[in-house]
Parts: sequence; C-alpha cells; structure tokens
Amino acid sequence: MKIMICGSMAFSREMLATKKKLEAMGHTVNVPYDTVVHLADEKLVDDLDRNLIHARERDLMRQSFKLVAKSDAILVLNHKRKGIEGYIGTSALMEIGLAYYLGKKIFLLYDVPHHDRVRWAHEIRLISPVILHGDWSKMRS
Repeated sequence: MKIMICGSMAFSREMLATKKKLEAMGHTVNVPYDTVVHLADEKLVDDLDRNLIHARERDLMRQSFKLVAKSDAILVLNHKRKGIEGYIGTSALMEIGLAYYLGKKIFLLYDVPHHDRVRWAHEIRLISPVILHGDWSKMRS
C-alpha cells in the first residue's frame, strides 16, 4: 500500500522511524518533503514567521496534498503535543479532509481527545478513521 505519513512537523523524527517500520512491512511510504529540514532545525515548527517563508518558498502545502492524492492511505502521527493527547495540527487536519474527500484510507496512531476538549475531534470522529492503538497489523491493505 502507498502511505503518506502526516502530522505535526514536531514529530519529524517519529515520521522517519515510522517510515522505516512501514517499509519493512512492504509498504511504499512518503513523508513531508521538509521532514529532514525540521530535524535539523527543531525550532522552525513553532517559529511561524520563518515557517511561513519556508513553506511558501517550497509550496509545501501543495506538495503534501499531491503526496496524499498519490497515496492509497494516510497515517496521522498524533502523539501528545501542547498538552493534548492525540494532537492533530491544522495542516494535518487539512490533509485528513483531503484524504477523506479523495476516498483514501485514513489511519490515526492514537485516538483523539473528546470534542469537549478540542473542537476538531468532532470532525475527526465524523470520518471514522482506523485507530491503530499500537496494532500495526491494521495497516494491511
């Protein structure tokens, strides 16, 4: 299966580790084009002024959308971030929406918080993604 890994760029290291794991299972895996850049500059993800220039110059959102479109599925790495278990950032939420619209399989590493905590959890539940809960066998095609 062709899989695009999505999630906050704060999880760049985890994206590369997950890519290796999925490739060992026989999948073809893509990560965002600037994953290595974020590994080298971990402050870039939260420096929105610099990040805006970086992302615009490379047309990163469109590039990520193209990778989603070419994939059979997306896997969202939604580790804990900013005190939120199952965190999904705005770019990942947009990629999820695109994947849903295109009829792609959608996998989340962990469940999302209750919608009383974060409003976007309601929309995630509407699309009924597959929650892995550590069971990588659910990634079979």
